[in-house]
Amino acid sequence: MTGGREYDLAVVGAGIVGMACALAAAKQGKRVVVIDRDAQANGASIRNFGFVTVTGQERGDMWRRAMRSRDVWAEVAAQAGIPILHRGLLMIARRPEAVAVIDAFLETEMGAGCRILDPEAVARDHPWATAPDLQAALWSPYELRVESRAAIPRLAAWLQDRHGVAFQWGTAALEVDTAKVVTTRGTVEAEAIAVCPGDDLYALFPERIAAYGVTRCKLQMLRLADPGFRLTAAVMSDLGLARYAGYAALPAAEPLRQRLAAEQAGQLANGVHLIVVQSADGSLVVGDSHHYAPTPDPFSHQAVDDLILDEYACVFPGPVPPVVERWTGTYASAPDRTVVMDQPLYGVRLVTVTTGAGASTGFAIGEEVVADLIGEGAL
Repeated sequence: MTGGREYDLAVVGAGIVGMACALAAAKQGKRVVVIDRDAQANGASIRNFGFVTVTGQERGDMWRRAMRSRDVWAEVAAQAGIPILHRGLLMIARRPEAVAVIDAFLETEMGAGCRILDPEAVARDHPWATAPDLQAALWSPYELRVESRAAIPRLAAWLQDRHGVAFQWGTAALEVDTAKVVTTRGTVEAEAIAVCPGDDLYALFPERIAAYGVTRCKLQMLRLADPGFRLTAAVMSDLGLARYAGYAALPAAEPLRQRLAAEQAGQLANGVHLIVVQSADGSLVVGDSHHYAPTPDPFSHQAVDDLILDEYACVFPGPVPPVVERWTGTYASAPDRTVVMDQPLYGVRLVTVTTGAGASTGFAIGEEVVADLIGEGAL
């Protein structure tokens, strides 16, 4: 519903989930404002791989949301001038137990459109994947890769220019009530409000967030110099098959977990699995690790980087390219859900992705939030 207020929807937080809510509302012809405490996007949405991951996401709603979000990314990227740097996923299997997980995955509905490649097909189609113990690989056509640190600002500019979304940068939201947001620059009135705090667990509705057992996850990320080859897809490995729920929840994953526990205990203890994607300049973004705490320390640890690079070297034999950049990211994490969608007040939704898949599921979540507010009659 549209009343006498300046905006139909106020969004607190300019990460991918906040901008997804803004896009979904703008497509419905709503007047939208996005409020963010920083001068530019600076959180989890720009500190990731830019890897829109479908295959391996948790079966059910998570996988469905990833499929939908991937389609929205493809649509938005074309309109907003966001380059898609490469497409697809190559999941390298170096152990027979990993091949068994891939076979089981392909028997599920999530495996439709994917296929298994033997070593000869991998060598032909992906010649940079030269692991000497390569058993097979899973190929998925669904994934997209964008450069997050450029894509998120470009998405904001496109929302403003194409859809008339207003942005209030450098503005902290101090209090949210029905139909209003009190900020450091005054009060913003709107028919409905979407609070999308990312991993800020304490600023707004902290008691609601705490009720879901939400904490924070820190990950270490690396950028390697151009290796001299060009990836035809994002790359993952056996460790990912034991971590991503779409694979790991299958009974076939248990023997792989047991073998990894015996052979790569250090990686498992530090939540390390391998993702490798490539940027336009040829450099590789490589990660990552997972450590959990309400306030994680901000430091990168060389021993953890070494565990990540050890797995990289198993998949890409030869010299490991020099590290040219390191950073840490954080995201919200909950023990029993992939997203928190809460209604603290009439016309207000509190929304945060509680796993490291905001880029992969955010657009679908934004559509669900806006549809819910419309159904309530608040928007």
